[in-house]
Order: sequence, then structure tokens, then C-alpha cells
Amino acid sequence: MDALSETLRVVRLTGAIFINGRFTAPWCYQSPRADSAAPLLEPLAEQVVIFHMITEGECWAELADTPPVHLIAGDVIVFTRGDAHRMASAPGLMPATGGRLDQVLARRPRQLSYGGGGAVTRLICGYLACDHRLARLMLAGLPPLVKVNVRGSNAGAWLEASVRYALAEARSPRPGGAGVLAKLAEVLFIEVLRLHMNERGDGRTGWLAGVGDRVVGAALNLLHRKPAHPWTLEELARDAGTSRSVLADRFQKLVGSSPMQYLAQWRMLLASNLLRHSHAPLAQVAQEVGYQTDTAFSRAFHREFGLPPAAWRRGQLAGATALENVPPPATENAQAEAV
Repeated sequence: MDALSETLRVVRLTGAIFINGRFTAPWCYQSPRADSAAPLLEPLAEQVVIFHMITEGECWAELADTPPVHLIAGDVIVFTRGDAHRMASAPGLMPATGGRLDQVLARRPRQLSYGGGGAVTRLICGYLACDHRLARLMLAGLPPLVKVNVRGSNAGAWLEASVRYALAEARSPRPGGAGVLAKLAEVLFIEVLRLHMNERGDGRTGWLAGVGDRVVGAALNLLHRKPAHPWTLEELARDAGTSRSVLADRFQKLVGSSPMQYLAQWRMLLASNLLRHSHAPLAQVAQEVGYQTDTAFSRAFHREFGLPPAAWRRGQLAGATALENVPPPATENAQAEAV
């Protein structure tokens, strides 16, 4: 299994589509920073990434200090750092005044329809929530705005058709529609990452660039396939089909750390996932992520998370229990024009 697939298998992602919009020119709406919407979208989420998919027409995305980006049907745009931004029929328009964010998001997916009666643009808005360490790993090196067109991929037509179907099902009385939308949001996000990896660019760095590199990608696959193995740089380079110096240099340049530093970080991500989602004793968790003693594991975990593993696990369980006791948001029918 490759490093991207293994990472997505191990680390839990949650997502949803929360806006299904039909806009007629002229129109403009302002999206706030993702961290301000995160408590409403995904309570306890450490990082939220917002994305928009254009299914009909065209529009523009505006982000502070960057030129406006033109979008056409089939484009998906991801705001990797959750920055505030505007979506509009043309650059420079003033955003509409809408309802309160909590009211807009009280029922999802929210159907929005407004504008000046001109050319039609349809788009969906979604999010993906994850551990901030996973975001730091996967999104490192990416620009604040990533755009790809899914209609050029093998999965594009299927994705668009599936999203339309799931949006229709979400409005029907049959159960399960929201769950389907959540899974499609994750699949769409993963497809964007895969397409972006395949787009060649000089000087590109970051984890995804490393995964796509012949040398570094081979090393990452080995580390993810056998994280508990007592790797040395020499053995890793030999198995990746290169020299120690080439691997160390390319790994540092693309990923931003040495292979052994990266392995330590990946082991901690694996450990946090096991502690959060299993009842395995600490000694077993330590062994599964490559530590011979739970004492050595506890020291490493404390350095990364600021707490011993047992205390960190109790905190995660307490947070999950508290979240289960929070009543669901009201489903009042707010007349929102913008989000």
C-alpha cells in the first residue's frame, strides 16, 4: 500500500457537504475563516479545510493578497489553510448580507438560491476536518488555494453524478443521505489531492510532492508499510534503490525533515490513532509503533503531545463523551442568502 493510501487508512477524516447553491449574476458571498465555522461544522475538530465544487457555469474565487481565480464547471477549489475568501460572479463585487452562520448551518445541506437573475452558477460547498498534525503532514508545502478540474479524471463524471444523487437523497425522507454526502466529501477531497500530485511543477515541495517523487516516494512507502521496523538510513536508502546521501538530501528538500525524524512523527500519529480508537494497553501500542518499552514510548509521546499517553487518552475519551451529550442544533428554517 502506498503512503497516501496508508495515511488515509490510518488517520480518521470527517467531512460533509453543507451548501448546495444556485446563484444568478451578479452575486457574491463571503466565507469566514474555517476556524470560526469549525465549532458549528465539526465540534472538537482541530483543523477544517473548506472546498467548493463548480457543477454549472463559472465564477471567481478571491483570497486576500492573491489575484482572483477563475473557475469553470468541473473545477474544485480547496482553501488548504481555511482562509476567509469570497466566491462571486465577477471580481470586486460586494458580498451579500446573509443570515447568522449558526442559522445557515443549522440544517445541512442548506439550499441557497439568490442573485441578480443573470447567468446561472451552481456550486456545492464542503469541508474536511482532521487532526492538525495530519494537516501539517499532508498539506505542508501546498499553496493556500489549490484548484483542479475533476472532469479530466477517470473519477470525475462518477463523482459529479454521485454528488447530485446524494444531494437529492439528502432532501428525501429516506435515511442515510447525510452519511452518503459525508463519504463523498472525503472521496472528492482525496481525488483533488491525487490530481494535484500529478500536476508537475518546478520547485514544488511538501509531503505530497515527496509522495510523487521516485526516490522519496519509495522511502515513504517503506516507512508507512513497516513503521515498527528498526529502520536505519542506510537500509532505507538501499531498499528505496538509492544512496544515503541522495535520499537524505531529497527527503529534506521535499518533506522538510530527515527520514528518521519523519518516521518518529509518523509513529506518533499512529500511536494517537490507536489510543483514540482502541482499548489496547500502552505496552501493545508502544510495540506496534516501534518502541521496545512503554517507558521510551511514553517519553516520545509526551514530547509530541505534551501529555503522557494515558492522560492524553483519558482527555480524548472525556471530550468524546461531552460531545455526545451536546443537543443537536436547532433546525429552524433561516432565510439565509450568504455564508
